[in-house]
Amino acid sequence: MTIQASNDLSALFPPESTGPLPATALAIIEDEGILSVTGTDATRFLQGQLSCDVATLAAGGSTLGARCNPKGRMQSSFRLYKRSEEEYLLAIHHEVMEAQQQDLAKYAAFFKVTLADVSAQWTRLALWGDSTDALDVAESVGAIILPVAEQTCELWLPAGLAGDAVSRLAEHVAPVAASAWRLQLIRLGIGQVQGPTRESFIPQMLNLQHLGAVSFSKGCYTGQEIVARMQYLGKLKRRMFRLLGDGQQLPAPGTVIIDRIRNQAVGEVVIAARADEGMELLAVLQTDAAELPTLGISDANETSLQLATLPYDSLMAAQAAEN
Repeated sequence: MTIQASNDLSALFPPESTGPLPATALAIIEDEGILSVTGTDATRFLQGQLSCDVATLAAGGSTLGARCNPKGRMQSSFRLYKRSEEEYLLAIHHEVMEAQQQDLAKYAAFFKVTLADVSAQWTRLALWGDSTDALDVAESVGAIILPVAEQTCELWLPAGLAGDAVSRLAEHVAPVAASAWRLQLIRLGIGQVQGPTRESFIPQMLNLQHLGAVSFSKGCYTGQEIVARMQYLGKLKRRMFRLLGDGQQLPAPGTVIIDRIRNQAVGEVVIAARADEGMELLAVLQTDAAELPTLGISDANETSLQLATLPYDSLMAAQAAEN
């Protein structure tokens, strides 16, 4: 399933990536929907529901975050964009969008807020690389530019303006397949909750505390007690790693990762994408199994997996040393 607004632009982007990706590229973000939360209580409502610090987020800013159930298990991960004190937009994977809206609606009934699926109203693009000219074009067409990482951003556009905007952007940057953005997210170490992994992970298992997606000082929110207990009192025995694979068939989220020697499950796939050679994936693994040379995918015996680096490895190591 893709968002309808994205389908109108399908002819402007290649369906699949072939060969090495260009260093500077433009991709459509097609597997997420947009949930709006509007009303005079929007900030107060979301502050008590989400892992990120909504109250300190400036208008026009964005952050990663998670929504957990009372047991601290993530129902969704998202990018939250604050348009104003009374309007927020959450970009959530379409497979968990409806369930997340329904669950939030149970609590929204006690606040002056309105929840709505506004996916059809927006088109989101990903832009990365040395893209000064493309950013100038994005500003000129009124795109909302949200930083993701160094030389990486999202462009949010009203759906009706997207076609002309992409045509103009394509004069300065190469359009690539949507799967290329998933590969970029893997290399940035940004995982995502999808349908098969809904309520499988606590935020620290996806390294969200290293991505500014979890506040440990904001006070209570749904699932906060479990998340805080893990941070201060527990020992994280499973977390997300980046892996390289030599297989051809991409594993779906939730696919079991095994130690092939012992034929024992040691983790599960978060997200996977085709790379220049083979595949790359993020997976939540038992920490003592991550460096095993015998990692594989449960339903693909010919695929071997090797540990690769994440851009925040040094940050994780420093924080682990402090604890």
